[in-house]
Amino acid sequence: MARRPMPPGTPPQTGPGHIVDLVRAAVPPLHPAGLPFVAGPLAIAVLGRKRPWLRRAGIVSAAACAAFFRHPSRVTPERPGAVVAPADGTVALVDSATPPAELGLGDAPRPRVSIFLSVLDVHVQRSPVGGVVRTVVHQPGKFLSADLAEASEQNERNSMLIETADGQEVAVVQIAGLIARRIICEPGVGDTVRIGETYGLIRFGSRVDTYFPAGTELLVEVGQRAVGAETVLAELSAAKHALEP
Repeated sequence: MARRPMPPGTPPQTGPGHIVDLVRAAVPPLHPAGLPFVAGPLAIAVLGRKRPWLRRAGIVSAAACAAFFRHPSRVTPERPGAVVAPADGTVALVDSATPPAELGLGDAPRPRVSIFLSVLDVHVQRSPVGGVVRTVVHQPGKFLSADLAEASEQNERNSMLIETADGQEVAVVQIAGLIARRIICEPGVGDTVRIGETYGLIRFGSRVDTYFPAGTELLVEVGQRAVGAETVLAELSAAKHALEP
């Protein structure tokens, strides 16, 4: 929420409350899944307050976990038919591939964009489009490095299929990485999601694939940095018109 400007002549605010407001404005909020990872090291820091090395280690660990689980607000474009990046990271693949079999989309390759998330990236996932969730499937698998092409088929993953208001289908797949061991996907079948809405999280390194309807023209390139909920990967309206007789 934006802060209201103070009337002219108002003296500057001071005191603990003002400091808290400044911290809230400068530090991104924390995803709820990260609370235990921050609270644990902080508890160690408090219990070890008489041991400087232990207190410092607890504070540093808590700060690192808070940075990993940060959940910054984003401004999603309002372009008709836009598909936004489901995650922050580097675009690793821009190609065509067969979607995971559990989605039931058939064997025909579809346009795909893969985004690789390093441990330094924001790790929450955001819905690439708005619509109704038609499928959510968790698939056990391996924990290969997420930047490998075969990770899409062999790694543990969670696949979600979203149907937009005009009947187009977009699939988004959370893929575990080399040290990732936990995938969180909050929506269930029949739920409605908004474009750019946070829907999940992968802990400690991962990858997110987005599959588009046939005929979609992708607007990003390999090596490009993507910002979740803000970077436009494609426009579905263009794909729909291309398929019309």
